This record gives sequence, C-alpha cells and structure tokens, in this order.
Amino acid sequence: MAGIGFELRKLLRRDSFAGLFKAYAYAGIISSGPWVLSILGILVIGLVSAVTVPDRQITQFQVSVTYLIMLSLVLTGPIQLSFTRWVADRLFEKRQAMIAPNFLGALLIVVVGSGLLGLLAVATLFPGQSNLFRVSFASGLVVMSGIWLATIFLSGMKQYKTIVALFGLGYGVSVTGALLLRGLGMEGLLLGFVVGQFVLLAGMLVMVLRTLPTERLIAFDFLQRGAMFTSLVWVGLFYNLGVWADKLVFWAAPEVSQAIIGPLRASVIYDIPAFLAYLAIIPGMAVFLVRIETDFVEYYERFYDAVREGGSLGNIQRLRDEMVFTIRQGLYEILKIQGITVLLVILAAPRVLDWLGISHLYLPLLYLDVVAASLQVVLLGLLNIFFYLDRRRVVFGLTALLLVLNVGLSLITLQLGASFYGYGVALAMMVTVFVAMLALESKLHRLEYETFMLQ
Repeated sequence: MAGIGFELRKLLRRDSFAGLFKAYAYAGIISSGPWVLSILGILVIGLVSAVTVPDRQITQFQVSVTYLIMLSLVLTGPIQLSFTRWVADRLFEKRQAMIAPNFLGALLIVVVGSGLLGLLAVATLFPGQSNLFRVSFASGLVVMSGIWLATIFLSGMKQYKTIVALFGLGYGVSVTGALLLRGLGMEGLLLGFVVGQFVLLAGMLVMVLRTLPTERLIAFDFLQRGAMFTSLVWVGLFYNLGVWADKLVFWAAPEVSQAIIGPLRASVIYDIPAFLAYLAIIPGMAVFLVRIETDFVEYYERFYDAVREGGSLGNIQRLRDEMVFTIRQGLYEILKIQGITVLLVILAAPRVLDWLGISHLYLPLLYLDVVAASLQVVLLGLLNIFFYLDRRRVVFGLTALLLVLNVGLSLITLQLGASFYGYGVALAMMVTVFVAMLALESKLHRLEYETFMLQ
C-alpha cells in the first residue's frame, strides 16, 4: 500500500473538516470499496432473481461464488505477497521494464495452475451437474485467481482509484449478465457472474500493460533462485487459510452444515453472522489506512533516511521515538473506532436482524464475529508495520499461529456446542494480536541495534 499516503496527506494538509472527511472517505473506498461492491453485487443478483429463480438455486449460486472466492484466494496466496515484494524491489532499482513481462509470466502460472485444478474438480466432484455449471465454475476459478494477482499488482503500482472503478464496472456487468441469463437458472446466474469477472480482469490487464514499459512479452525472472522470499510465500498461504479456517471447520462438520451443490457445503447457523460481521470493519479499515499511511510512514521514512544519510545519533533516536509514538497512536485509533463500532452493532443488531428476517438466536454469534473481525483489522495494522520494518519471520510466525489457533479452537468450540460457536475465531484473533503487540514492542526497543548491527 506504499504511496497511498501521498494522496491522504494532501487531503489532510487542508486542515479542514472537509479535508478530513475526504481523507477518511478516500481511505474507506480504497480499503473496502472492491470488497463492498463484491458483496453488494452477489446480494443484488440473489434478491432480484428471487422472483423467477427458486431459492435453492439462488443459494447454490451464492455458495458456489463463496467457494470460488475462498479457493482463488488460498490458491494465489503463496504468490501474492512474494511477487508484490519482487515488484517493489524492481521499482526501487528503477528496472520497470522487467515488471510487465514477469507479471504476465506470473499470471500464466496462476491461470494454468487454477485451470488444471478447476478442470480436475469439476470432472471428479460434480458428476451430477450440467456441463454449463462445470464450465462456469472452472472458468470462474481461473478468472478470479487472475483478479487477485492483478489487484495486488495494481495496488503495488498505486492504481487505487482505477481498482475501485474497475470493480464497479466488473460487478455491474456481473449483475446485468446474471439477470439477463437468469432464465437458465442457477447456471445462468453463475455464467453471468463469471462474464462480469472476465471484464474486470481484462480491464486490469489493459491498465497494467498501458502503465508499464516492456521489452519482452513474457518472462519468469521472479522464479530464479533467491529472487523471491520464501517466507512471504508461506505468509500468503497461512494468512488466507487462517482467515477462512473457522468457516472451513464448520462447513466440514455434518452436524452444523448441509450439502448445497456437489461437495460444496454451507453452514447457515455460522455463515450469516460471519458475513454480517465483516460489514463492521469498514470504519476501522479507513482509520488503519489514514493513520498508518500518513503519520507512521512519514516518521518511518525520516528515520531510515537519517540512518542512510549519516544523521546524528540524537536525531536518529528522536525520530525513532516519534515513529514509535505514531505506531501506538495509530493502533489506539483503530482500537477506539472499532470499539465504538462494536457498541453500535450491539445496539443496532436486533433491528437489523428483524429487517433482514433473521432470528435473534444469531445475536450472540454475531457479536463474537464482530469482535473477531475488529481484531482482524488490528492484526492487519500490526502486520503492515512488520512489513515496513521488513520483519518477515515475525509475520510468518504470526500467520502460522493464527492458522493453528483458528483451526484448533474452532474444533473445540464445535464440540462444546452452539453456545460456544464464534469463540474459536475470536480467541484466535485475540491471542494473535496480543502476541503481535508483544513482538512489536520488543522489535521497537531493539530497532536501532538491529538496524545498524544486523544489516
């Protein structure tokens, strides 16, 4: 996300309520815009199609899309962060001509890998489904895998507004296509969705190739020995699995889930509160971007500029203290805004569930999921700081811890009964955040020593 701070700082320099509002609105759109558009698109397709498409087929469509999102994220997780770091290093070296060909090389690997996996899945796991569903599901996995890689890539290239605009276009086409093809039932909804995603991916590819110079069509320099950090490969995999682990545990448990289509299962009792809870992280994500990418990054750059340019020890220590202060203030702001959000959700949740026609029995689980999602925002802030400090091993340990805790605690709560559902993911996030804060405090105390002596 390096670079977004430049735009945010321009808005904050105006020293007015309008500038402050625009900065937070801009950060909220960048951090949550594509995700919100995704959810709204899927919901609109389901709501509008309810008149002519049976409820079970709408559920099959929504569950299929959920699995496509999960599978594509986990599949591309190992390459997302590692390739983005490779791109960042080439930009630092001012070797931009290498980026576009290697992006196409990485995209080719993702397309081939996801394509083979998708074909194998639809050939063996969906024997009772139509050929149209099989083609749409396999194509959707390929297209969405490419989208995640392109999204990370464009983020690294600071194309934030373009990403949001393209997501708006892509999901607009998805909604339109699904509604036009709803006469084909669930298969038509899925095909229309995939067509919109293809438009989104095509727009991203055009932006990449127009933005960057290139001397070759395709290259695989990023696969050379030592070109990418292995730790980031595992971090990308562990983080995505860690976030989805509790859902996977409940989907796999027959007592709390049901088969929807082929081997795809869903847990109504668990999925609905988890989905609603993630709508509550938008304020925290906006604060996260504003605080981390303005105050912290400013002092971070000053500190390392002073180190590289031979600043005095007193000045380096002063900048280090100011950087530590901005980190603590930023994390405090995230905790504060998400704490307020949790309280608002507790107050408004009964009416929201009534409006959606959902039983109040979901309330306890919803509250726990909101707490877990809020802690995830804090964890993202901590991981981002560790990435700036280039502490990859720490991030590796934290994401592995999240994965193990979320799987283990979710299995325990599943055995304990319905009154304990949701405590697994909440405790996993809480423990991981606590360990991350202890690790960050230790690293900040040793920052000068590690900066000078371990490089």
